[in-house]
Amino acid sequence: MSKLQFEHDILNKIFDGKEISKDEAYQVFLNSKSKPDQFFRIAENIRNQYKGKIISFSKKSFFNILNLCRDTCSYCTYKAEMDESKLSMMGISEIKKLAELSSKFKCTEALLVTGERPEQKYPQVTRWLKDLGFSSTSEYLVHCSELLLEYGLFPHTNAGNLTKSEMSDLKKTNVSMGLMLENSSHRLLEKGMPHHDAPSKDPKARIQILKNAGELKIPMTTGILVGIGENDHEVIDSLFTIKTLHEQFGNIQEVILQNFEPKQDTKMKKHPSTPQQYFKRVVAMARIILPEMNIQIPPNLSPVNYNDFLDVGINDWGGISPITADYVNPEFSWPQINTLESKCTEQGFELKARFPVYPKFIKMINPNLKEKIEKLSDNENYVRRKFWR
Repeated sequence: MSKLQFEHDILNKIFDGKEISKDEAYQVFLNSKSKPDQFFRIAENIRNQYKGKIISFSKKSFFNILNLCRDTCSYCTYKAEMDESKLSMMGISEIKKLAELSSKFKCTEALLVTGERPEQKYPQVTRWLKDLGFSSTSEYLVHCSELLLEYGLFPHTNAGNLTKSEMSDLKKTNVSMGLMLENSSHRLLEKGMPHHDAPSKDPKARIQILKNAGELKIPMTTGILVGIGENDHEVIDSLFTIKTLHEQFGNIQEVILQNFEPKQDTKMKKHPSTPQQYFKRVVAMARIILPEMNIQIPPNLSPVNYNDFLDVGINDWGGISPITADYVNPEFSWPQINTLESKCTEQGFELKARFPVYPKFIKMINPNLKEKIEKLSDNENYVRRKFWR
């Protein structure tokens, strides 16, 4: 069989809605470098088939609970040290103040973020938590989540490698949780690679935590970082890893594709930004491998051309905040929601606000949380417009 015939047969399988193998996906991805337009059209058609013309987002407030971390990633500026001005250790009064403001601005998501188990590295954190009445970061997150529900906010926690028991406790108050796979490659843990000083980024550990979440039936957000030094095979393998997890447990509600942007005070400050065309190819490949899944890119990381990604298969913009910064990428501002809606309308899409749990996955959450969501949702389980505009 000729190379051209082989590619033609693979594309026919995709058009027919049949699954392709990892090797076939790699071949399609490789060929897309020289022939991207057809590749992009296929991804767009698949998105239209499975997701229609609705593009969603979550109106959120970013609760930067504790940005100390036991890990050191080569590209991260979120992590602070005790003597840095960007240090955030949000006490109860600060939580309440931001919660009140979030309610005023009609946010529905409370994104709770911490570094990886900071109490294991910083004794100051252990003392701080003890003064607040808690023995661990996860215990404090449970309390914060309970508090935020009282303000009409729905918690979504992203706190690194939590244990199964900790996740079970958080499930009582969180409608969803997040843990980025980042990449399935162990090579990225080697010396000189971005995850060398970040043991929590071991893909084996992350995959096990995602499996734990599946067993607990927690709607999970995961995804990959693009442009941090991975190769094509590692991209494909990472996407298939997510696919396998979802096929096994059915709880991966969202796949984030995040493009790398260098930051000045990091080891990777001279590493180039993710090339736009490469990133678009990864997004399209994700749609082809994961046809039915929710796929998003953060629009603030592609501020000039984020609407271009509507043409390569995404159906979600992730969390957008009208009041708080993206503390993980503080140099990139969120787009205005009005602008986001205009861009979607111009291209024939309808922008809808969702909860931090996607409509299809609301059935997984605790009945008391589901009852709270139903008071604000429309007949498709999106946020009713009057509650977010």
